[in-house]
Amino acid sequence: MSQARALMFQGTGSDVGKSLIVAGLCRAFAARGMRVRPFKPQNMSNNAAVTAEGGEIGRAQALQARACGVAPSVDMNPVLLKPQSDIGAQVVVQGRVVGAAAARDYYNLTPRLMRAVLDSYARLKGEADLVLIEGAGSAAEVNLRERDIANMGFARVAETPVVLIGDIDRGGVIAQLVGTKAVIAPADADMIVGFLVNKFRGDPSLFDDGMRIIAERTGWRALGLVPFFAPAHRLPPEDAVVLDAARNDKQAGVTIAVPMLSRIANFDDFDPLRLEPNVRLIMVRPGEPLSLADLVILPGTKATIPDLAFFRAQGWDIDLFAHVRRGGRVLGICGGYQMLGRRLADPQGLEGPAGEVQGLSLIDVETILAGEKTLRSAAGICLANGAPFSGYEMHIGRTRGPDCARPLLRFADGREDGAISRDGRVMGAYAHALFADDAQRAAWLATLGAASDLSYDLTVERTLDELATHLARHIDLDALLALAR
Repeated sequence: MSQARALMFQGTGSDVGKSLIVAGLCRAFAARGMRVRPFKPQNMSNNAAVTAEGGEIGRAQALQARACGVAPSVDMNPVLLKPQSDIGAQVVVQGRVVGAAAARDYYNLTPRLMRAVLDSYARLKGEADLVLIEGAGSAAEVNLRERDIANMGFARVAETPVVLIGDIDRGGVIAQLVGTKAVIAPADADMIVGFLVNKFRGDPSLFDDGMRIIAERTGWRALGLVPFFAPAHRLPPEDAVVLDAARNDKQAGVTIAVPMLSRIANFDDFDPLRLEPNVRLIMVRPGEPLSLADLVILPGTKATIPDLAFFRAQGWDIDLFAHVRRGGRVLGICGGYQMLGRRLADPQGLEGPAGEVQGLSLIDVETILAGEKTLRSAAGICLANGAPFSGYEMHIGRTRGPDCARPLLRFADGREDGAISRDGRVMGAYAHALFADDAQRAAWLATLGAASDLSYDLTVERTLDELATHLARHIDLDALLALAR
C-alpha cells in the first residue's frame, strides 16, 4: 500500500452522524488541496448510487466522493448489503451482485469479503493523500466481532487509527462512549485515538465536565464537541430511518404523496421535491391513508412483489384507485413502475419466493424479473413534458405491453423507457433521479401548477461547504491529520 494517511470514524451506534462527519471532513481536507478519498468497507442500505464503472455503492459514499471533488468508484464501498427481507439481503461486491444471503449465512462469507475490502482499500490509498474511512453500525457489537469487516475487524487488519463518535441528541452519550470502552476488547480499544460528541444543542460550556469525564474514564482524547448541523436536511440521507422521522408541515403549494414501502429504495429521488418551497411532500407511513394529493409517486423497492403485498395490506391500493378516479396523477419509479402494470412475475425468485402476482393494472404492461441487473447513467428527454433529464438506471426486469408504445422517456442513444396510460394520467419508468435535474423537476411542477425556485446541485454544494466550515470550527483538523497514519 502507498504511504497515504488514513483515519477511521466509527460510531457508538447507527445514525450518530458518521456519514455526515466524513462528508464534511472530505470537503474540508479537499479544500486544503489534498487528494482525499472516502471508504466504507461494508454498508447496509437500499439507497445506492451508480458509479462510472457501471457498479453500485452506498449513496453516502457517493456524496462523500462529491465532497472530495471526485467521481464515485466501486472501491469506495466494496461490500454493499441491500436488505430484501427481515433476515436476508442481496450482496454486492465491488459494485456487482454476487448473490443473496441470510444474515447468519452472510457471516460465513466475511473472510472472502475481507480480501475484496483490502483490495479496494489498497487501490484507493494508491491514488490519495488521505483516506477517511467510515465504520458501520456500532463499534460495540462484540457479538459479531469475530467475523467483523466493517469496524474493528477492518481497523485492526489495516492498522488504521479510529475516532469514535457518540450522539448526544439521543441522550446518554457518556454511557455510549464509556460503555463502548467497557465492552470491546482491550486491543480494539487501543485502536481508538480519540472521540467526538456529535449533535450538541445549547451552551457547549455546559458539557465541559461531560467531555472531561469521558476522557478520564476511557483514556481517549477529546477531539471535539460538534453542534447540531441543521442544514443537514438538504443533503441526501443514507438510511430510511430519516424518512420515518421527517414530517412536512408546509401548508401551501402542490401536494405530492409517496408511500413508504417496507423495502423502499433510492428514496433520495424525493430529496429535491422536499426542498422545493412550493411543494408539500408527504412520506406516507404504514397504517396511514394515502393523503389527498396532486401527484402520488410509487417509489423504488428492493423487493417488488413483497412490497406490492405490503402496499395492499395498508389499503393503499384502494386509496390509489380513488385518487385516479378523482383525476389524480400517478408516477411509478422503477419497482413502483413495475407495480402499476397488470402482472409481475419473478420466476427465478430473484427478490423473494418465486411466483407471479396481479399488479395494480393502472398501466397496460407486464414485468418479468429476469436477466442481468441494469446499472448505468441515463440522460435524454421526457416525452410527457419535453424537458431534458439526467439520472441513472438501477433495476432487474423487462417490462413490455401496449402502453410502452407511449414511452415516458427517450434516452440520448435513442432507447426508450417507461409507459403512459391511455388517458395520460398514470405513467412510470425505470430511470431514477429525475427530480434532481432542475429542468425536469420544473417541468413536472409546472404540470401540477407550481413554479420551481430551487437549484438542487448548487444547494448540495453550498451545504457541503457549510458543513466543512462547521466542522473546522469545532474540530481541530490539524490534530486529526496528526492522528492519521
